[in-house]
Amino acid sequence: MWSLIKGKKYGKITSHFVARAFVWLLVAGTVLLVMGTLLIALFTSLKTPEETMVSSFQILPKEWRWENYLDVIKGDIWGRYFFNSTLITVVVVGFSILLSALAGYAFARMEFKGRQPLFLLFLCGMMIPSQVYIIPQYILMRSIPLVGGNNLYGQGGMGFLNTYWGLIIPFLSAPLGVFLMKQFYMGFPKSLDEAARLDGCSSFQIFRYIYLPLSKPVFATFAILKFTGTWNDYFYSLIMTNSKTMYTVQIALQQYKGEYGIQWHYLMAATILSVLPILVVYIFAQKYFTQGIVTSGLK
Repeated sequence: MWSLIKGKKYGKITSHFVARAFVWLLVAGTVLLVMGTLLIALFTSLKTPEETMVSSFQILPKEWRWENYLDVIKGDIWGRYFFNSTLITVVVVGFSILLSALAGYAFARMEFKGRQPLFLLFLCGMMIPSQVYIIPQYILMRSIPLVGGNNLYGQGGMGFLNTYWGLIIPFLSAPLGVFLMKQFYMGFPKSLDEAARLDGCSSFQIFRYIYLPLSKPVFATFAILKFTGTWNDYFYSLIMTNSKTMYTVQIALQQYKGEYGIQWHYLMAATILSVLPILVVYIFAQKYFTQGIVTSGLK
């Protein structure tokens, strides 16, 4: 009898150990895959053009060319590209957080007719790929009345095309952000609202003085997701811009892909530079990122 109990006990310990070992191996493999890709890109950015074209691939460069980064920065208007991407991303992230927080608070804590159907309709924006509505979006941005040379009927000019407004306004709506905010605010007890209303607070004051200061985790989560999506956007920016001075970083990366080959050393150097802002944002926001994922219901 004792041997049977002892066997079951060791069996549970063994299965638990195997499960944990499998999880850690999976995590380690994922980390190695991601870090390996980044390291290959980094080492390639430090190679000579001849090393990037040889048939026998070597990870470490024979000659470390740090001047590749200076050549990239000096070879084109990269300061302008980074300014465009930074301006668009910062404005989009800031206003998206504010609008998503207000909408999420309304859906989570306020009672009004048609709230649930309207929320479900709003979430449809998460289910439709951007490629589906890019043409109507292009026509809408071009047909803004009295902007960009257009007349009162939105004809004759370019509207918001090739402008910062055209690259910012469509990204301000964020169904994912509204969903995260709503799920986060639904976790608060109703007694909190009732106590605030007894003290004479309006709905906006409750949001301003109670919910907003407690929203750092979900704000950080959404900020990272929105920052990454906006900074890395290529397709929409390519459609909406037609001048070099309005190019974002992701469009500028394509200049190293020529008709007769790819300048891998310059492309990887520019890619590493374009990844750095995302890493910086994540490092500063990672403290709240996990909390936001857990509390907002994103699994």
